[in-house]
Amino acid sequence: MGLIETFAEKAIASGAYQPLDKVYVANKVRALVGDQDGDVQAGRSIAEQLVDLSIENGKIEDGQTEREILNEQLFDLLTPTPSAVNARFWQEYQRSPEAATGWFYQLCTENDYVKVAAIKKNVEFTRQVKDGNELEITINLSKPEKDPKAIAAAAHDTAKKYPQCALCIENEGYLGRLGQAARSNHRVIRMMIGGKGWGFQYSPYAYFHEHCIFLDLQHEPMKIDQQTLVNLVEIEKTLPHYFVGSNADLPIVGGSMLAHEHYQGGRHTFPMMKAPIKQELTFKDYPQVKAGIVDWPMSDIRLETTDQLALINLGTHIMKTWNDYSDPALSIVATGQDGTRHHTVTPIMHREGETFVLDLVLRDNNTSDEYPLGIFHPHEKLWHIKKENIGLIEVMGRAILPARLKVELEEVKKFWLNEDNQIAPAHLPWAQEVAARRDIMSANVEAVLEEELAQVFSDVLEDAGVFKRTDEGDAGWQRFIKQL
Repeated sequence: MGLIETFAEKAIASGAYQPLDKVYVANKVRALVGDQDGDVQAGRSIAEQLVDLSIENGKIEDGQTEREILNEQLFDLLTPTPSAVNARFWQEYQRSPEAATGWFYQLCTENDYVKVAAIKKNVEFTRQVKDGNELEITINLSKPEKDPKAIAAAAHDTAKKYPQCALCIENEGYLGRLGQAARSNHRVIRMMIGGKGWGFQYSPYAYFHEHCIFLDLQHEPMKIDQQTLVNLVEIEKTLPHYFVGSNADLPIVGGSMLAHEHYQGGRHTFPMMKAPIKQELTFKDYPQVKAGIVDWPMSDIRLETTDQLALINLGTHIMKTWNDYSDPALSIVATGQDGTRHHTVTPIMHREGETFVLDLVLRDNNTSDEYPLGIFHPHEKLWHIKKENIGLIEVMGRAILPARLKVELEEVKKFWLNEDNQIAPAHLPWAQEVAARRDIMSANVEAVLEEELAQVFSDVLEDAGVFKRTDEGDAGWQRFIKQL
């Protein structure tokens, strides 16, 4: 049996078609790859072999974009229509939310929308740092890093294009083109959140297990306000086994897609969620809410309660207070001289049984001559490891580090072992400082690298914290709490 017939049977086995459709599906494949069939080769995916066959048959050119577009077209044949996917999701939901997401996630991995093979290339490890917190480090080898200035510019991009951005619902089933990802096999679950239509999908290049995205069906800019907290509560009520959070809605401290309202979530317990409270707080109007300052490098207030309305109202009070709060002694300034807003929060919510847990991480995007990329942004001495924005996932203690480090850090290890190396000049001061205080040998060099990399990430988070873990920072916390 050749490649085309094998793939046709695979499409029938997926449930997207019936056995009677076999000839029809085979001809759909031929339309994409050509009539000349090929033999199945062991050890390689059928789709990958069909893409090669299409090049041999002259149907497409041998380029990355052409390959990706055809790959997604082929996997689209293994995927039910959006209406069928939505019907099945909500049917599974009647059994349990976990059953629904489990089915949908499996579909998105089997149809190659979630790039499992690429994700497996990422480097991951967990290490404890000097302050006692545990941090998760990943070197992202599956997706290119982004430039902070480009991210800020994209937030103001009003040029007409289709789809308007990578999150828009119009990506569902979109063929793709140069500079616009192929999405033929993409499916989005529709749901109502806060009285509006939203979509729920998985991230193609997941940063953690079942990494998902909730997206507004309208292309509107991100905004953090009381409605955000209402939406997060509704999502937690719908999918209580997932966390959900929003990137901040300002450049520098925000995420990479400020032009489209969206949240991220998934099935993962992040280090910040496990961090203890270092100072309990009491709000007399909200006795039913347990509150406190979290022992974490960034500045986080945690609220815990079963009372959803109290959580939303107190959270809104904290956000509004922070948005107007300044402490010039700590370079914390809420509004610029031109009226520009500089304060927002990164809100993150998860469930512990019936209790809703809301973390509000305070953010400030001011810049200065000394810190042109951000006063509360990774400072220059850390740029050799991390220069990009500190978004939602990293706020919670999971570093997304650039792919260049995989090669560069091998040279750092050679430097520490006094072997011939080509260490990057940017890493040299750090490598020398570590070598001066650590006894490094081949038996422990990997452990030293992981420990020191985790410590750099901890320093990155400290830079992004508005109230530092110093006497001055603690005093600043108390001034803000008094204002609350």
